Amino acid sequence: MMNTNNKTIKIFTLYVYSFLLASFSTELFSAEPKFKRKTEFDIFSKIEGDFKQSDFHGFVCADFTFKGRKAKIVKPITVAKWKPWIWRARFWGHEPQTDIALLKQGFHVVYCDVVELYGNKEAITIWNDFYDFLRKSGLAKKAVLEGMSRGGVYVYNWAAENPKKVACIYADNPVLDLKSWPGGKGKGPGSTKDWQIFLKDYQLDTDQKIADFDGSPVNKIIQIVKGKYPMLHVCGSEDEVVPLDENTLPFAEQIKKAGGHIEIIMKPGGKHHPHSLKDPKPIVDFILNAVEKQ
Repeated sequence: MMNTNNKTIKIFTLYVYSFLLASFSTELFSAEPKFKRKTEFDIFSKIEGDFKQSDFHGFVCADFTFKGRKAKIVKPITVAKWKPWIWRARFWGHEPQTDIALLKQGFHVVYCDVVELYGNKEAITIWNDFYDFLRKSGLAKKAVLEGMSRGGVYVYNWAAENPKKVACIYADNPVLDLKSWPGGKGKGPGSTKDWQIFLKDYQLDTDQKIADFDGSPVNKIIQIVKGKYPMLHVCGSEDEVVPLDENTLPFAEQIKKAGGHIEIIMKPGGKHHPHSLKDPKPIVDFILNAVEKQ
């Protein structure tokens, strides 16, 4: 049950009919790009070794291997001046409307597979190397991080270690306490299979180590707010997989108390799926405004 008495969290309520929109916002996708454009830049030329090209909703995607991991970069038709980019943490291509809208604004969309490492030290090291590669290739210093579901752990754990490299975070029904999911230690069902993978990833081989585990985003509030970047969560009020009152709500309350800035778009009656919004304009506007302020 959502805590309606929490006055510290700024919640934007979208009515249920927003779920039923049949198409993306015509205004959003026909709008003029917000940022000036830079035409002479091709990040594909920076990729070492072979790569395959594929189609990503009308944009060209490079599929390649980065240090043994699957990686992807989608380039815009025309690159925005500051070469902004959004980093999809997990579930590549799922509910892509925000990514597509940002590509039309001149953003790159990137992905580096760290499945299933649940934001542990190995995952952070791989992402640090991928970030260094993208920076040397010419992309902006600060990334927009996008985490759906368990992707929330990946983006926030990386951001906790790299607070000055983040422009903003968009998280969607995010996992923020690994004891809630996949652990199932609260009211959610958890996932026995994923819990076993998680225990192995973090070398938690005793009940005491499990009890003492503090490697979830909810345990890293101070590190996260050091970046002073804004955060946006899009959540279903009735998420049955990643319960709000075990993840986003306590996380947001702690972020506010620590001086951070977080907003929540609440979807009344919404479950864990579908993610995102049919019309991603509120998400895209949040990201564009955050990047413009960098």
